[in-house]
Amino acid sequence: MTEAVDVPTIGIGAGPHCDGQVLVVDEVIGLAEDTAPFSRSFGDVRGEMADAIEGYVDAVERGEFPAEEHSHYEDEIDDVY
Repeated sequence: MTEAVDVPTIGIGAGPHCDGQVLVVDEVIGLAEDTAPFSRSFGDVRGEMADAIEGYVDAVERGEFPAEEHSHYEDEIDDVY
């Protein structure tokens, strides 16, 4: 079809013989749990988010966060913003 028409052809799961591809951003960045068979993940945002949340929970449970340096008082508020 791409060779038969003078306009760009855009596919989703149509293979490499189109002028462009549509992919779901959640799949591209690795946020989706699963990807469609015609898609591909190019990152692991889901894993990074899970690691960050686990690190936060661990720090709170150990009493390491929030710490004194994460607290701001009225007389210091101008320094924060």
